[in-house]
Amino acid sequence: MGAVNTAAPSGEDVAWFRDGASLAVTARGAATTLARRLGFSTHRAAEIGLAVTEAATNVQRHADDGALLLRVVRSGDQAGVEFLTVDSGPGMADVPAALADGTSSAGTLGIGLGAVARLADHFDLHSVPGRGTVMAARFWPRTVDGRSVVTSPGPSPVDGVTRPISGETVCGDAWAARTTGADGTGRDPALLVMLCDGLGHGPLAARASQAAVKAFHAAGDLGPEGVLTAVHRALQGTRGGAVAVARIEPAAGRLLYCGIGNVSGFLVGGHGRRALLSAPGIVGAQMRRLRTFEEPLPEHGALVMHSDGLTERWDHAALPGLLNHSPQVVAGHLLREAGVRRDDASVMVVKEAW
Repeated sequence: MGAVNTAAPSGEDVAWFRDGASLAVTARGAATTLARRLGFSTHRAAEIGLAVTEAATNVQRHADDGALLLRVVRSGDQAGVEFLTVDSGPGMADVPAALADGTSSAGTLGIGLGAVARLADHFDLHSVPGRGTVMAARFWPRTVDGRSVVTSPGPSPVDGVTRPISGETVCGDAWAARTTGADGTGRDPALLVMLCDGLGHGPLAARASQAAVKAFHAAGDLGPEGVLTAVHRALQGTRGGAVAVARIEPAAGRLLYCGIGNVSGFLVGGHGRRALLSAPGIVGAQMRRLRTFEEPLPEHGALVMHSDGLTERWDHAALPGLLNHSPQVVAGHLLREAGVRRDDASVMVVKEAW
């Protein structure tokens, strides 16, 4: 199981930039400032700004309903910068050609997407003609000889995307992940993940979801029901929320799942998708007796969990090759396909963890 790098959930570390005439300028300034605040060298911060500008300019010129997400990611005690572009534009008919050296759309900086890929420690792009494109690039600080300071700079087996309701700057949804041992000794590693949809939206919903994240990381009983019980106690006195917890045990080939409220969970693979069951209720207020469901892990599949800020009318089979890409790109595509503007939205994806 690969290292679990997580996106920081705090509002100041996550920002969405909508498509518009000033997208590239605004995003570049924010990315450079963020990198310098995190301690990146002046040279590395400039590289990040250059890559963000190229990506944002492509969105401006070619995309429909495009946006750029800028956020902090963490690996142990090290902080990095990641951007994700999401659009519903015409897509790319030939991605390898778009990444070839010397290829750059008219009006961009001229460095090309291939150069963006080289500047990043992790880069992934998936495009479907007529549907849209999602691109992710992650940057870690580098040593003077150009080496990344993190041991595993590539994608984590779990990643997610949150987006606030239109008009808000903070999202009331949050997700979290941690690794543990299936037998309490550290052997047979397992992956524990949670998604929380704080009731309503805005700062009070965000307060509930962040309390859930804190309780998730502090929980001592690492079965889904034990974690959900700890989260329930932590959310008392807040608005409460819908919460689902999944425990992935690769050695046993199984997934344990327990949910309360409108969090959708699916196991997806080459043979379609299988829905995971949650019970009605509000964690922190009205939670009925918990029940854990066990499912076999699909070969070469993924776990998808999302709030009701996404409809369930997405079909990964309509996006050829999607499951060959990183969790953050899969999450971005599902948000693009099924996200709604009238609610906070969050989607988390686990793949290549078993």
